[in-house]
Amino acid sequence: MRRVLLVDGYNIIGDWPELKQLQLKDLEGARDILIEKMAEYQAYTGMEVLVIFDAHMVPGLGKKYRNHRLNIIYTREKETADERIEKLVREMKRVDTQIYVATSDFVEQRVIFASGAYRKSARELRNEVEEMEKNIKKDVIQTKQSRVKTKLPITDEMAEIFEKWRRGER
Repeated sequence: MRRVLLVDGYNIIGDWPELKQLQLKDLEGARDILIEKMAEYQAYTGMEVLVIFDAHMVPGLGKKYRNHRLNIIYTREKETADERIEKLVREMKRVDTQIYVATSDFVEQRVIFASGAYRKSARELRNEVEEMEKNIKKDVIQTKQSRVKTKLPITDEMAEIFEKWRRGER
């Protein structure tokens, strides 16, 4: 079963307290943080994520690009994120696809639900992201504590060097 999450970017930014404050002085920074969090969410959950931003905040023709293996869409001028999301839901709706839409816009939630998609409020998404971040931290700590035991008699310093090479770090 294919699972897709469509995120109304500026709606989420306007709802999450930390992004809401940041957007007042650095809208691009708030967008970047949301994109990074959604990329982590996609990697952690395995759910395909598309983040849709209204063009009125970024004038010009609509564009679509990938960042962090995440699809990011800026709507065309005079097209709202809600309109694009509704169009995407219609295009993607299939028996083998579950579509979720993250927005706190009540009208949009009703339209999406009537189209056969599931809704996810900004608060629900934020709670899921916070829980995911806690789990990632816990996993990292456990991984560091349970170091792989090797049969080769090497020092901890050498094991750390080999681990960096394995990860492609210098």
